[in-house]
Amino acid sequence: MADLSRYRNIGIFAHVDAGKTTTTERILKLTGKIHKTGEVHDGAATTDFMEQEAERGITIQSAATTCFWNDHRMNIIDTPGHVDFTVEVYRSLKVLDGGVGVFCGSGGVEPQSETNWRYANDSEVARLIFVNKLDRMGADFYRVVDQVKNVLGARPLVMTLPIGREDDFVGCVDVLSQKAYIWDDSGLPENYEVTDIPADMVDDAAAYREELIETALEQDEDLLMEYLEEGTEPSLEDIQRCIRAGTRTNDFFPTYCGSAFKNKGIQLVLDAVVDYLPSPTEVDPQPLTDKETGEPTGEVALVSTDEPLRALAFKIMDDRFGALTFIRIYSGKLEKGMTILNSATGKTERIGRMVEMHADERNEISSAQAGDIIAVVGMKNVQTGHTLCDVKHECTLEPMIFPEPVISIAVSPKDKGGSEKMGIAIGKMVAEDPSFLVETDEDSGETILKGMGELHLDIKVDILKRTYGVDLIVGKPQVAYRETITTAIEDSYTHKKQSGGSGQFGKIDYRIKPGEPGSGFKFTSSVVGGNVPKEFWPAVEKGFGGMMEQGVLAGFPVLDVEVELFDGGFHAVDSSAIAFEIAAKGAFRQSIPKAGPQLIEPIMYVDVFTPEDHVGDVIGDLNRRRGMIKDQMAASTGVRIKADVPLSEMFGYIGHLRTITSGRGQFSMEFSHYMPCPNTVAEQVIAEVKERNAAK
Repeated sequence: MADLSRYRNIGIFAHVDAGKTTTTERILKLTGKIHKTGEVHDGAATTDFMEQEAERGITIQSAATTCFWNDHRMNIIDTPGHVDFTVEVYRSLKVLDGGVGVFCGSGGVEPQSETNWRYANDSEVARLIFVNKLDRMGADFYRVVDQVKNVLGARPLVMTLPIGREDDFVGCVDVLSQKAYIWDDSGLPENYEVTDIPADMVDDAAAYREELIETALEQDEDLLMEYLEEGTEPSLEDIQRCIRAGTRTNDFFPTYCGSAFKNKGIQLVLDAVVDYLPSPTEVDPQPLTDKETGEPTGEVALVSTDEPLRALAFKIMDDRFGALTFIRIYSGKLEKGMTILNSATGKTERIGRMVEMHADERNEISSAQAGDIIAVVGMKNVQTGHTLCDVKHECTLEPMIFPEPVISIAVSPKDKGGSEKMGIAIGKMVAEDPSFLVETDEDSGETILKGMGELHLDIKVDILKRTYGVDLIVGKPQVAYRETITTAIEDSYTHKKQSGGSGQFGKIDYRIKPGEPGSGFKFTSSVVGGNVPKEFWPAVEKGFGGMMEQGVLAGFPVLDVEVELFDGGFHAVDSSAIAFEIAAKGAFRQSIPKAGPQLIEPIMYVDVFTPEDHVGDVIGDLNRRRGMIKDQMAASTGVRIKADVPLSEMFGYIGHLRTITSGRGQFSMEFSHYMPCPNTVAEQVIAEVKERNAAK
């Protein structure tokens, strides 16, 4: 068994353009994994290997790679920063033990940084902070540190201080060792010297060191008392042990500074990954869950090769060699030729080729063990979130939960021959991306693509065209409206059918009322005395639940409704589950129109950055889009405006924003919640749906 204490599974995540991919590229160069550095702006970065990534200079899918530093093995995942692809960040964080949050020195804590930080908090992933781009105009390390405290509510532990600002940024002071690392102008990461701290920074460095030691020693009370009462400074090993302990429990986050593009400060971050981020054996083991209910069973997947195999498939990728299934092994061993069980499908699979990934290249391997992140070629029925386990020890790991798509477009192939090709291609793409859904409109036969945003769907259409050679006719984006009710009612419904032979009978008395926002559909039964026998309750629930798919106003799914069955009647011969299911369906059609049905629309949390002189224009424009301004914050080079805006008003917003801010505005948005539509909007949407249905 390889020494797991020398493993580090880490992810690199941040807002768009903070420099994640460039940081990953520098790490690969420093660790000797690549010999020539590729730049994002040239479309040559190692981990941005999709055509669409190279062209747009953004990361779209997470890419895995492995490298070595100080005799430690690092499995690194470079994740996207754009909000439309946060599912990639979420699923990567799910299988990682640690992360590096990259923040832009001038942009600071940006919207997507907040979302990713929230995901990392939910996954309880230990993190380092790297404040990047300190050579840029307006970069200010200390302001970003304050934002981490105030905006993220996190506690940064400052480990390095920048020497020089903007163009004069030359290196870092290591606060713990009280040494300065100065790089020359060659741009080579190895060309630096370790010197004494510049005279004008000695006092600052000493103050930050004192703060660092006090914060770290909170992890060990005895050492802290000794330090405060007797002034005895602990050994470097003790301080580092305390920093490691606090980092693992997310009490604080070691914070570093540098410029990845100029190759300054990356070595110190790599040392910190080895020194402070946890190995697979140091994080809390993954809980096992009940396959039916999803509730924890109390058992865990211990990180050891002596345990039975337990692994999670966290990503599927289709490429020229066939389907690649990315797997994090939590316990046991995986070997070529082994037969394993997919607990989600109950089917067994034989492991053929196993590979270690380096972006889009791969090295064949014959075995892997607990702690490894690898890919298996050619697995048949595995989907994202499935548990792979030992045939004799079936188990289910905690599943992944993915957000619902909020935007859809209708597509059709330009020629008849493209139809089959499109079906196969879309099938592969849906397997790869759980936040991308496809359905067929039963009335029109159109294919509906659903995703997280305009860019998300734009990229999918582009992949269909270029990777799979399917030319599409694309319709206008459609909003995922929903329906709900506003009034509680009590009602009764009887289903009776007699047509020779055995009949059907089911009578239900029920209450329908609006549920809490976000609660979906809830069913309860308070029937006493056996008027509706218990075995028929699930049929009533199924009947109501099935009808929630299509509302009475415009056929949109119905949300946030509670149904209580409180009485009814049955017939000893004619009553059956199917009779009560039909009764529930009839009850839905009868009662929902009386319960004040209402159209609700998706509201987006929008975060807009604008230069100061355009703030009034931007706010005025958001108000015209029915936006509710929530907050305004001064940023280094402008103002950030946070607002809730209906998705239907945000199509094509980036073009408009650039026009009113002379090209300098930026924004990001993510789904927040559903809200009732104003009457005029609801009437218009219902009229459009009727028109579309009439045309079909």
